[in-house]
Amino acid sequence: MSKTINQRRLIIVSGLSGAGKSVVLNTLEDLDFYCIDNLPVMLLDDLSSLVVNEKDSLPPLVAVGIDARNPATSLSSLPDSLSKFRAEGVHAELIFMEAGDDELTKRYSETRRKHPLSSEDVSLTDAIANERAILSELSDLADLRIDTSHTVVHDLRAMVRERIVGRASSELSIQFLSFGFKRGIPREADFVFDVRCLPNPHWDKNLRQYTGRDSAVAEFLGNQAMVVDMLDQLKQFLQNWIPKFEDENRSYLCVAIGCTAGHHRSVYLIEQLSMHFTEMGKSVIIRHRDL
Repeated sequence: MSKTINQRRLIIVSGLSGAGKSVVLNTLEDLDFYCIDNLPVMLLDDLSSLVVNEKDSLPPLVAVGIDARNPATSLSSLPDSLSKFRAEGVHAELIFMEAGDDELTKRYSETRRKHPLSSEDVSLTDAIANERAILSELSDLADLRIDTSHTVVHDLRAMVRERIVGRASSELSIQFLSFGFKRGIPREADFVFDVRCLPNPHWDKNLRQYTGRDSAVAEFLGNQAMVVDMLDQLKQFLQNWIPKFEDENRSYLCVAIGCTAGHHRSVYLIEQLSMHFTEMGKSVIIRHRDL
């Protein structure tokens, strides 16, 4: 019979070097997590023993960082380690940090730091590609993927506080995310809806300067039959399917809506959906990527 450990939580933070793992761990440490960076995967079982059997020796909140410097055989054992934690009653989850290749290259060029997998014979571009391949299984396994390509440190810290720490461990956290297709589709999205077919306030010179959060744009879009139909159908679709994710004990769900620039239509719909599901009692956060 599994042991039950009240409110004990383990967060494993992995992902691409330069994508924000250290920021997440530092933020968790500020929020009273006991943090260990660059832990060899082979030591996870020892950590499990401490968390489960020597619980007085560790705080109830633990976070560890794991990167691609682990041997591939060790990384492949991570799913089994997560299962062991969960079987012992520990709420364990895997957070995966990622960013686009161009953004990672820019960050390394600006900081002049060496990528952990680069060498005289391995260029930065090849090192990033190798790391992405090594960690692909963890990316697929992750409970939450965070793409920091367009995220500043302040926003990433806020996301950790609100989405990872500021919710009950058994509660589904729903992120409603607006974006512009011209800057690419967000990697972390579970659902992506394209609303570029809707009337665009951009073409009204009196509305162009505003966003979907402003009353003038909201009034314009709220009076468009196509927009009202789209919003109603999105609400119904999500009301039908969110409970299915909750039944599967999912911790995170990201619903992304995109228009051309991510300023008007997608922002308005995200605001309306977040308001609707907040009123339904769901744990909701909003992010407007391209504002």
